[in-house]
Amino acid sequence: MIKIAGLTKRYGATTVVDHVDLEVPRGTVTAIVGTSGSGKSTLLRMINRLIEPSDGSVWIDGRLTTDEPAPLLRRRIGYVIQGNGLFPHRTVAENIATVPQLLGWSAARIAARTDELLRLFGLDPTTQAQRLPAELSGGQQQRVGVARALAAGPSVLLMDEPFGALDPIIRAKAQEDLRSIQRQLGTTVVLVTHDIDEAFKLADHVAVIDNGRLLQHDAPARLLTAPAHPQVTLLTGTADRALRLLSLATAADLVETGISKGPTLSVHMSLRDALSALMWAGADDGVVVDAAGQPLGRVTVAAILARGAVR
Repeated sequence: MIKIAGLTKRYGATTVVDHVDLEVPRGTVTAIVGTSGSGKSTLLRMINRLIEPSDGSVWIDGRLTTDEPAPLLRRRIGYVIQGNGLFPHRTVAENIATVPQLLGWSAARIAARTDELLRLFGLDPTTQAQRLPAELSGGQQQRVGVARALAAGPSVLLMDEPFGALDPIIRAKAQEDLRSIQRQLGTTVVLVTHDIDEAFKLADHVAVIDNGRLLQHDAPARLLTAPAHPQVTLLTGTADRALRLLSLATAADLVETGISKGPTLSVHMSLRDALSALMWAGADDGVVVDAAGQPLGRVTVAAILARGAVR
């Protein structure tokens, strides 16, 4: 768990982060969102002491971050930035090995970990490990950047606008990869983004920052249905709140007993996508199937619309 208490950063008379209190449960994803200059990146960088706070404290798994030298702290915290930050003249394998080498791992252990991570991220070690970053696609580079951050098995991964430089299709795939791997490894992730839809897609909790102050830290659905501040409402939007709410739930949440002659819907499909499929087919309901294609029941347009009603 990450616990932030009274965290503040001042530059002269300007307060960039203003007495933020925040807790990030172990094994979850928290997104920090806000407009440009809101202080979100500064807040993130104070967690691993890339920026030293003016006031306040940070604990990671019950340990005060100032109890050890900053370079040692950063070796046990993964960190990913926009554009991946790979060393251009090092191979993929050499990039991934960066922190394990600093920690004194043996060559055999590093090689095994590199192979494991490349396979985990869908990259073939026999063809990709010795390539330079410039020989990879943008999406592959981003995956290597995350693999490097996870190489030493950190319990915490910090990500600062990690997908901002990717095109929409590659970005969507990178987001799916991150969430899938985070679930497998149980890593605690803190992610900075200006994109509220990205925050809702990836995060268990979203922290909204404005002018250095934490306005609300809540589950995505709560930000939509019970915003604590006008700026939260402005950031999350009002015109498409119902559709955003539907994107946070899946067909599994509304599956009911019954037979349907409508289109087939994956149990993992968002209710927003399920509604779109049903409307396109002109159907009042659809059959929900599991990963093996076995029917589980049905979901109806009426139930989806009721779920999306913002009261």
